[in-house]
Amino acid sequence: MQFENVTIVKKANIYFDGKVTSRTVIFKDGEKKTLGIMMPGEYEFGTQDTEIMEVIGGSMDVLLPDATEYRTFKTGDIFEVPANSSFKLIIKEIADYCCSYVK
Repeated sequence: MQFENVTIVKKANIYFDGKVTSRTVIFKDGEKKTLGIMMPGEYEFGTQDTEIMEVIGGSMDVLLPDATEYRTFKTGDIFEVPANSSFKLIIKEIADYCCSYVK
């Protein structure tokens, strides 16, 4: 799968001492996505906008807002995180992802 006619921000988004990195992709209509890689570890992210996460490769255990148990998402799975919330991840193997931001 590929994106056509987009702008890519050259500067990387780097989190957790380089264990999570992504690049921002901007579409003609202003839609924004990030494509990234997560190395094994445990992470917590906060959201401003609703985020739709697609697991492109690997897997991730995710604790969604208001959940009491982690759920595993694998290659091809998609999950949504509400705006103005936070979620936790446990990454056991390298995970490749695409995050879409919904205003």
